[in-house]
Amino acid sequence: MPVSNPRLPNAGESWLPTIVIDSREQDPLTFTSTSSAIGSLSTGDYSVVGLENDFTIERKSIPDLIGSLTTGRDRFMRELQRMLALPFRRLLIIGSEDQIVRGEWKHSRVNPKSILHSLYAIEARGIPVVYASNPTTAASLIERWAFWRSREVLKISGNLLVQPRQRRTLQAA
Repeated sequence: MPVSNPRLPNAGESWLPTIVIDSREQDPLTFTSTSSAIGSLSTGDYSVVGLENDFTIERKSIPDLIGSLTTGRDRFMRELQRMLALPFRRLLIIGSEDQIVRGEWKHSRVNPKSILHSLYAIEARGIPVVYASNPTTAASLIERWAFWRSREVLKISGNLLVQPRQRRTLQAA
């Protein structure tokens, strides 16, 4: 028998999570539907206040992605490895897969197929790769993910808030 918790926000309420922007983020996204704060994150560029060990988004422009997969590969792979420890993780690329296929970046000697295959390997290792056409769309995606992941965590943890007498009733049922 599910227990409803009056403290758990529902979709009609005005409760929203606060997005943490890593202090090293050079060109932070602008969030319009939720608040944000600058903070120090151990991994990724974006997280949620209180869920820093649960939720991480690594954002890359296509030129930055190319650099991360070539000259900065070792460092980038360590970052991705750290991301695997968090339940909600995404590599968010601002641009499209077609731009990668067409080789639309400054490093003309990099084969687009090698970039795509690296991205496929990243996904196979457990980090979903998501494309956003522009920074506004990317910010909107992060806001939605932050909201829904926060709600899921609240639902799961809501059982911890059940009064002891209610727990005994649940266990007997």
